[in-house]
Amino acid sequence: MRRRLFIGLLGCFALFLAPARADEAAAWQALREGGIVLFRHAIAPGVGDPPNFRLGDCATQRNLDAAGRSQAARIGAVFRREGVTVGEVISSRWCRATETAELAFPGRVTAAPAFDSFFQDRADEPEQTAAARRRLLAWNGPGALVVVSHQVNITALTGVVPASGEGVVLRREGTALREVGRIRP
Repeated sequence: MRRRLFIGLLGCFALFLAPARADEAAAWQALREGGIVLFRHAIAPGVGDPPNFRLGDCATQRNLDAAGRSQAARIGAVFRREGVTVGEVISSRWCRATETAELAFPGRVTAAPAFDSFFQDRADEPEQTAAARRRLLAWNGPGALVVVSHQVNITALTGVVPASGEGVVLRREGTALREVGRIRP
């Protein structure tokens, strides 16, 4: 009886994991073909930014912790292991996003205000999301486009609420962006 229960539970667990693996395999293949990935910055404890937040002054911002820095470095290592050629790396100007991008893809990062967080000022969302969408739709390679941004931005663009360090892989289809899969942290 115990053995049947164990085998049954193991089977359920395998069925639960299979879609995630297929989803991730499709995501890596899309990136090898010049797709787009939107990463939420790596682990940065807390929510939002302190009241004294100043752009360009990391001491006033919520930043990556040691786990976040390790997670960011792993992102770059996995890209190399998966054989993905990176064409361009774009980041929000927030320190936690630029540090994530730099640790993953050193010396390749360009900051872009379209991917800055609008968590504190939701009035900026429509214009910023439209600018980000235009930038993504303009991507034509070669290689994959890597964007490091924030949960609110990625959710506005895709409807997905990513975990810290999670990537949402997209493929351009005409004037639309279609989710292909996710890269889990």
